[in-house]
Parts: sequence; C-alpha cells; structure tokens
Amino acid sequence: MNLINTNSLQQHAIEPTRQNNILELVITTLDLRIVRLEVTDKIGDHHMIDFAIQVHVPNDRAQLRHSLTYNRANFELMNEKLSSFDYEVLMRNKNAEECYMILKEEIKTDTEHYIPTKQIRPTNNPPWFSQEIKLLINARKQSYKRLKRYQTEPYRQKHVRSCKGVKRTMRDTERNKETAVAAQAKTNLKSYEDVNNR
Repeated sequence: MNLINTNSLQQHAIEPTRQNNILELVITTLDLRIVRLEVTDKIGDHHMIDFAIQVHVPNDRAQLRHSLTYNRANFELMNEKLSSFDYEVLMRNKNAEECYMILKEEIKTDTEHYIPTKQIRPTNNPPWFSQEIKLLINARKQSYKRLKRYQTEPYRQKHVRSCKGVKRTMRDTERNKETAVAAQAKTNLKSYEDVNNR
C-alpha cells in the first residue's frame, strides 16, 4: 500500500479472488477511470478479474485526406520530365545525402504535378474498426440473406456462427486497442490525457 500511495496509484479490486484473499490486483494511475470491474470464473483456484477502462481514441481517419489516383496519372509526361532532369549538373560536388534530397524533391514535385489526387471522405467508424471486421460484417449480411431465402437449419446455424464471429472479433479488437492505449499511457501520460479529453 505504501508503494501505491507513494506513486499516486489506485487499487480497484476489492473482492476476494482466492478464498478470502484479494490476490489479483488492478492498479492504475489516479486519472485512469475503471468503468466496469467484476470477479469472474476461476482459473485453477484463482478467480479472474474482468474490467474495462474508459478511453476515447481520436479517429484520425475522420480528418479529410487526399489519395493519389494512379489510374488518372500522366506517366508519359512525368517520365519525360524526369528524363530531362539534369542530374549531372545539379548533383555535381554533392554528397550522397544531398543527391538523395535533390532527387526526392524532384520526384515529389513531379508526382504532385502529374498524378491527381482525390479526397477521401471521413468515416464515423471507431479507430479499432478494421478491414477484417468489415469483411465479417459483409459475410454476416450474406448469410442472413441466404437464411431468409432458404430458411433451413444449416443456413440458420451458419448465420448464428457468423453473428458470433463478428461479435467476438469486434470485442477482441476493441480490447486490444484499449490495451494499446493503456500501455502507451504508462510512458506518455500527456498522450493519454490528450486522447481522453477529446
């Protein structure tokens, strides 16, 4: 307890986890909020602790982004421009790093000029919403359509498995994201505060 108090920490587990003893602990900083904590099933002779922390992760994808549209690029003119680039003169008496920066800047300029961009619309999906989850949701929709059409037991079982798969994957992905944010908060409290206050 002295260690917890000295370092401004907080211990949240208050129910016994082995006989009448509290052996499993959930220790956090004072600003990290536990929104749910319960003692659950046993592993061996110890009860597990299931808990959730409140975090809000900013969705970077919600910001307007631009993406290069290579299928509309004018590579012919771009190649001509790069071919006419006088490398020998511009890179004379330059070291490797300076030559690299000259070439990089020229390619960047030509890319911006000859390859158009398109705006990517923001999405309201949470930051842990992955491509895998999107594919599983689409598969669940397809299984529901088949169940509605044929109404047989095998299609019903397949749809049930699909629903459980989506739910399990979403839960696991969200928990992994929360764990990553919590791990970052241990070494970068300001980063966590920025996330939690948005």
